[in-house]
Amino acid sequence: MSTEDTRHDTQVPAVGADSPFRQERIARDEAPQFVLPLVVRIEKTDPPARTDALETAARAVLVLLTDERAAGEGEWAEAVRDWQDARIRKVVRRARGAEWRKAGTLPGLTVHGAVCEVRVFPPVPLDGWPKELAKLQVSGTDLDDPEPSPAAGAGLPVLWFNPGLDMSAGKAMAQAGHAAQLAWWELTGPERAAWRESGFRLAVRTAARERWTELSGSGLPVVRDAGFTEIAPGSCTVVADHPALRARL
Repeated sequence: MSTEDTRHDTQVPAVGADSPFRQERIARDEAPQFVLPLVVRIEKTDPPARTDALETAARAVLVLLTDERAAGEGEWAEAVRDWQDARIRKVVRRARGAEWRKAGTLPGLTVHGAVCEVRVFPPVPLDGWPKELAKLQVSGTDLDDPEPSPAAGAGLPVLWFNPGLDMSAGKAMAQAGHAAQLAWWELTGPERAAWRESGFRLAVRTAARERWTELSGSGLPVVRDAGFTEIAPGSCTVVADHPALRARL
């Protein structure tokens, strides 16, 4: 579950200067590959709604990126830098019961949605997953929304999904995380601070078919999937529509 993204520096320069979605760098494929693990709690009796899971996963990525341990000389900083120097791969696995409790003993952060719980961990080598996470299943993350999602609130960042693609919830959670990360990279320092202070409020919605073409060609950040799983390489999956970015179009 990866994108066409490349590098991110730790400083916050002028708008877009650290945005990999604007800069193609072949070197990202030559760098050692890392992956950001996310684990979603899915109990048999009370699974979360799909949209809640997608929104929580997106926020989890942002929470990790802004954690003090991921910056400067923090204990996760080197792993985060190595991960962002290559493709920003993310993999979502599911856990329940004892598996979820074991996952909670590893260094990471648990982010709560309306019902959903997602734990995000510092990046690991592609073939170096901790045993407690490696045995968790990727499949079985099919989730549904019991009711249609309401319209996103005014002024809220929205991650718009491509209505023409069918993805499992796990794949879609990774894509939502990619989109949130692309939006983050495009924001200025004050804009990032404001979003963080809001608790990274955001919404995930599927775009109407007639609007998708406009959104994907608008100049807003677009996730283009690398095609490792489920969908064709180069597929545009999500547009990150943050109000601050839209104001600069």
